Amino acid sequence: QVQLVESGGGLVQAGGSLRLSCAASGRTTSWFAMGWFRQAPGKERAFVASITWSGGVTGYSDSLKGRFTISRDVAKNTVFLQMNSVKLEDTAVYYCAASTGNYLYDYWGQGTQVTVSS
Repeated sequence: QVQLVESGGGLVQAGGSLRLSCAASGRTTSWFAMGWFRQAPGKERAFVASITWSGGVTGYSDSLKGRFTISRDVAKNTVFLQMNSVKLEDTAVYYCAASTGNYLYDYWGQGTQVTVSS
């Protein structure tokens, strides 16, 4: 059984930083990549960043590149999202997801709320 559990969300002031974590359990050796997505109120879920599980190759939404950094700790089956210089528009529920191939995400966490205040 695959389980993804996000943590680290909360309230942060604009310009501040936050680090999200996603702890994974299950057959992680079969995973191709992990990703972060977010869904703001009234909007569709959007891609944030991804990282391949074995090679650590990263990809980012163009609008977030330079402020957000994805990383992983394979030994701890954990993926991170470092969010710097956060903006009001970064307010959203952030989801962790796992892909078994071709960046098609088969497993999803329950999400963690990030709220940026002015």
